[in-house]
Amino acid sequence: MKHLCIALLLIVLAVLPPAVWAQNSEQELPSAPSATRQNNQPKPPTPQAAPPQPEASSAQKPSAVETAGAKPAQTEAAPGQTQQSQNAPAKSPTPAANPLGEGPSEDDSVLTLRRTVNEVHLVFTVTDKHNHYIKDLKKNDFKILDDKQPPEEIRSFRSETDLPLQVGLLIDASNSVRDRFKFEQEAAIEFLNQTIRRKYDEAFVIGFDVTPEVTQDFTDDTEKLSVGIRMLRPGGGTALYDAVYYACRDKLLKQPQAGPTRRAIILLSDGDDNQSHVTREEAIEMAERAEVSIYTISTNLSGSGAHGDKILERIAEATGGRAYVPFQITEVANAFAAIQEELRSQYAVAYKPAAFRTDGRFRSIEVQATTKGLRVRSRKGYYAPMQ
Repeated sequence: MKHLCIALLLIVLAVLPPAVWAQNSEQELPSAPSATRQNNQPKPPTPQAAPPQPEASSAQKPSAVETAGAKPAQTEAAPGQTQQSQNAPAKSPTPAANPLGEGPSEDDSVLTLRRTVNEVHLVFTVTDKHNHYIKDLKKNDFKILDDKQPPEEIRSFRSETDLPLQVGLLIDASNSVRDRFKFEQEAAIEFLNQTIRRKYDEAFVIGFDVTPEVTQDFTDDTEKLSVGIRMLRPGGGTALYDAVYYACRDKLLKQPQAGPTRRAIILLSDGDDNQSHVTREEAIEMAERAEVSIYTISTNLSGSGAHGDKILERIAEATGGRAYVPFQITEVANAFAAIQEELRSQYAVAYKPAAFRTDGRFRSIEVQATTKGLRVRSRKGYYAPMQ
């Protein structure tokens, strides 16, 4: 009887399909809550195409599918290196057609939290009522609130105009921008040529329609970046939120940094999204986790007040960046020039938060100038690391 049972068991195991034995190991992309909800709904009869494989660059990088859901390496941070990104929970994948997926930023406000000493690094800019940058203020000219409390200690404060940059250039390559695409490409190339410094700054290029495509990974070579921009061809729908989510999670969040660094995304789009798997707020949250400030340049020439412009303004405001709405296509270049100036005009402060806990919670930041008429632009907060 024992031999008969073993024989029957072997027959059953032989005929079972492989899927019963092991789950598919391929992950399909980031799972923000909204994307998970989409996964649970009936799928349309025609599946969407899988995300395009990013082209190889000077730095080897995995595809969006390979990197989805991956967490940053748990290594001890060098002084000034971001710790939220190492401890923030990574989002798990969404549908294969949703390519969301990498380093630290310090834009209008960039902050870094050190694991061992609970120190926050924040970068911010100050302008007067005419939008001129004010660069000669002192520590006592500002009031900082972290989680609505003054910091326990201000450890350093300085005017900083020369921080290394990590910049992501996201260009809308959907059909909606076809008629002005060439001019936008040339303006973006000029911006990178004027901004990125060899052996000091680095940037990458992503074009997006239905899916984001990395045409040039992180490099300090402006010629390679220019080639990456010229490779883009308009066509298809617009998954703007997916592109922002992917750039923050799989590019900037994972890019190492040796010290205080400004992380920024330049987003060139009309703001109309019709294909994303994640929501606008989920994309903003990922930017906060990656400590990225987003500067938006609207390509909508139909006049101010367009729906897409409001979306771009919300993304910029929430991340400590700035929204630009050119009235003519020729003013796109002026917007790039203004962003370049702002990236080089900032203050850097390091402080120890009061009543700090490593609970993974979002902590708000508010910076105010004591002089009336001055506007401070900074990030809205950060996520504390998990214990």
